[in-house]
Amino acid sequence: MKRTITSVPQLYRNVRRWTEIVSVLSKYGLADWLSRFNIDFITDRLKTQGGEAQSKLTHHARIRMALTELGPTFIKFGQLLSTRPDLIGLDLAEELEQLQSNAPSDSFEKIKAVIETELGRPMEEIFLSFEPEPIASASIGQVHRAKLHADRFSFSSIQINSRSAHGNGTLGPPSVDVVVKVRHEGIERTVETDLDILAGLAQLAEKLEDFRNYQPVAIVREMSQTMRRELDFGREERNLRQFRAMFEKNPVVLIPEPIHELCTSRMLTMQYVSGTNLRSMRDQPLPGVDAADVARVGANLYLSMIFNHGFYHADPHPGNIIITDDGTIGLLDFGMVGRISEQLREDIEAMLVAIVNQDVFTLTTLIKRVGRCPVDLNESALSNDVADFVGQYSALVVSQFDMSGALSDFMALVRRFQITLPSEASLLIKVLITLEGTGRLLNPDFSLMEIMKPFQRMLVLKRLSPSRQLRKMRRFYMEVEQLVDQLPQRISNILEQVQTGRFDVHLDHRRLGPTANRLVMGLMTSALFLGSAMMLSSKVPPLFFPGKGPLGIQDLSFLGLTGCIVAILMGLRLTWAIRKSGNLDQPD
Repeated sequence: MKRTITSVPQLYRNVRRWTEIVSVLSKYGLADWLSRFNIDFITDRLKTQGGEAQSKLTHHARIRMALTELGPTFIKFGQLLSTRPDLIGLDLAEELEQLQSNAPSDSFEKIKAVIETELGRPMEEIFLSFEPEPIASASIGQVHRAKLHADRFSFSSIQINSRSAHGNGTLGPPSVDVVVKVRHEGIERTVETDLDILAGLAQLAEKLEDFRNYQPVAIVREMSQTMRRELDFGREERNLRQFRAMFEKNPVVLIPEPIHELCTSRMLTMQYVSGTNLRSMRDQPLPGVDAADVARVGANLYLSMIFNHGFYHADPHPGNIIITDDGTIGLLDFGMVGRISEQLREDIEAMLVAIVNQDVFTLTTLIKRVGRCPVDLNESALSNDVADFVGQYSALVVSQFDMSGALSDFMALVRRFQITLPSEASLLIKVLITLEGTGRLLNPDFSLMEIMKPFQRMLVLKRLSPSRQLRKMRRFYMEVEQLVDQLPQRISNILEQVQTGRFDVHLDHRRLGPTANRLVMGLMTSALFLGSAMMLSSKVPPLFFPGKGPLGIQDLSFLGLTGCIVAILMGLRLTWAIRKSGNLDQPD
């Protein structure tokens, strides 16, 4: 009853939005139904917003287009789902990667009102100039270029324009080029409404056997938390500062500097970084900059973030990486970052070492330990598939190793056995796949595995280092100490429950229902047949053929004959169900 009562508000709180969502989902599901009939004049009239016939689109493409039509929250949700190919499969994940977060921009008046409300003073006192047209508008916010009064703020690494020209040709005060990221008006309310509806959909999906193993409620809860974090631009400012501290002595990377006085939860002001994005660089190479060298340095940079710091920029697609005129790598958009715990990092490192050493047993054990496995996992089949995976990739020379292909096959293997990886591990795998694709954009011969060779040696040395062993011993001691502290109290509580008669043992009988149902059905059939046979032998009225009937048949009990026929049919039905399922623990 509790689940039913709590789900009522989520189902009925936003009826209008629910209606829109159901309408869009139904619209993109019609082509599947009508495509069974070869009626071109009907299916060709079901068009997408771009004018393309829906019946000619794949199922995954229709999912992407439905999410696009549903608006910013669902676009962002789809983008987050694209980082979980272990849950939705590689094909759908690749399709959702194409989701475009371009959104209509707010008017300059609205943006100005937000900025002045957040900062508590007129824009003219802060900005020397502010471009009213945004340079980009995404699902959550939009970005404008601006110039700050350089003498009113303190900067550590931003280049100051000594004198800036006005439109009339005169020279004005010194300025600083910045970009201002402002959240869309009302986006918080829209996101909260849609997240509320997604939670309701997840509750409904949880009741279906096909979706229960994927724990949709937990997945929606996790991704809702991620989306709420992205709404807070203050978190992105903190990410920027942490990355700048990590790489302050590294001359090959440039992280934009945020201006703290002009950053709030609804706006973010940071250094403007000028350069060429990777797609443009492929078509128009920068003079004096070697694209292959940029790919190698960038990959080393990301691998250092992952394996040395455990904190990395989680969206390395070409649009978020620019190259300055002197070859420095600039990273943009720190709304999505990845963190991996020390334990998970050690497990991932051990997986890489196991693949290199062709250690099937260790790799299988690590997969089961890192992921959440179904109760009916076929461990023998998993070991065989892992052995085939290791044999396929471990024999390749480093220069020929396809990292993205290996990781994609690994995700397909995990999904085939319905093993759910932690979100941190799925995001990391997605980043490595994207990173290799970005590297090959600059250099077709780029091999991420070759770049990882020094890191593999470092991982082996780290695992054998005295400091790591000491750290593990310290962690083990703390866990044992905690167990010793809690154990007496736990034992005391159990003994007290036993003494007072409140000790309960809860048993979960998995798939016992169909077996019990068949057992009960068999008993009922037997009882019905025996009772009906006794009625026939006792000639219980009403009777067929009283006295003498055809072929010597006489005095047949109507109730007994009917009961025998029903019992025989029930027995045949039960026998057919058992033979069809093959064993007694499958549902009819």
